[in-house]
Amino acid sequence: MASNWTPGSWKNSQAYEARHLPRYEDAAALSRVEETLATFPPLVFAGEVRQLKADLAKVAGGRGFLLQGGDCAETFADLTANNIRDSFRVMLQMAVVLTYASKQPVVKVGRMAGQFAKPRSSDVETIDGVTLPSYFGDIVNDIAFTPESRRNDPDRMLRGYSLSAATLNLIRAFSTGGYANLRQVHKWTLEHINDSPWAARFAETADRISEALDFMAACGIDPETVPQFEGTSFYTSHEALLLPYEEALTRQDSLTGDWYDCSAHMLWIGDRTRFENSAHVEFLRGVGNPIGIKCGPSLKPDALLGMLDLLDPTHEAGRITLIARFGHDKVVDGLAPLVEAVKASGHQVVWSCDPMHGNVIKTESGLKTRPFERIRAEIEGFFGVHRALGTHAGGIHLEMTGRNVTECTGGGIDITDEGLAECYATNCDPRLNAAQSIELAFEIADMINLEASAKG
Repeated sequence: MASNWTPGSWKNSQAYEARHLPRYEDAAALSRVEETLATFPPLVFAGEVRQLKADLAKVAGGRGFLLQGGDCAETFADLTANNIRDSFRVMLQMAVVLTYASKQPVVKVGRMAGQFAKPRSSDVETIDGVTLPSYFGDIVNDIAFTPESRRNDPDRMLRGYSLSAATLNLIRAFSTGGYANLRQVHKWTLEHINDSPWAARFAETADRISEALDFMAACGIDPETVPQFEGTSFYTSHEALLLPYEEALTRQDSLTGDWYDCSAHMLWIGDRTRFENSAHVEFLRGVGNPIGIKCGPSLKPDALLGMLDLLDPTHEAGRITLIARFGHDKVVDGLAPLVEAVKASGHQVVWSCDPMHGNVIKTESGLKTRPFERIRAEIEGFFGVHRALGTHAGGIHLEMTGRNVTECTGGGIDITDEGLAECYATNCDPRLNAAQSIELAFEIADMINLEASAKG
């Protein structure tokens, strides 16, 4: 266990600064909610967390790939069974494409079942002369611009917990109850992407997988008795932003005595909360979960190494995933010094690419979007840096959905600036839709194979 650490040590304002936390008017109500959450069952379990860390350790060693994706910010209203199922289906399709094309195991981690909170540059927002609290995500307040909706309400944490539990229940059922069986691979394609050229290419891949399963059966190997074919491991993650919620769901494992944040299998530190003496870093220092660190243009090699020494003092493989988010035009120059420094330090990390956050632009209509071409260019730059330095490009971190939204321009389905308004549904940042996500999976698979060829 980390020295001089407790689940609540982040609250020491003399030593740590807590940025991007909402201010609650009713301290007694906040305490009541925290005490209630602390009595609830964990959402995930220590054994599952340790398995994810073992899977990520293989990725860190160059023997796998991390696929992490899901909503920018989950909303309470959108957590329906169909939406959860459809996002899960797209993740399965992407994983199949990446696994089949690259011949590498794929670790699947959803931005699901807890990605409710969002950082804000200001505590307040002013519209037409009216100033109200900023929208911090559904676990804090509501996006509607009214005094009642924007009140920071601690009781929303209880609803966030309940919806996360329901989401995890459904995901576990899909993962192990037959839905993820490779014999079902042809049934994963969503109807609304059937006209996409990438749907046809996925169908070809599915045909080959079915043929391989038939061949195994003919040889006397029954795919139905192989657990890896019947189901899949699927993990959850979110940014550990709302620290009162995270602390309340932190539990000590009865077998090992180690502490785990049981709100998700994996947590990450955002670009805005990654700084020296950060309360968020202090909290995550003491939990045994795999930790992600967003790495943007402002991060210098010495600062990153200092953070790695704090969060991963034993150089544990699978503990740290470094999520690069530079932008298509900055990734090569910004990423290379970080990779070189970490390589020399001996830390065994997973390097993952977030091609979303550095590529946001605004159209003339005022809508935010992310051009598909910029997303692809950043991923290409990310792979190029690792190819040049002889390191492993180990993952992708996407904001995406199974819904047929029109939020990112471009791709094979060619969403235009004018077409964004057709189904622009996000409460926060634009997401790739299902067709764009599948297209990107095929392109990433090609990049993985190019990396493998370079290594000989």
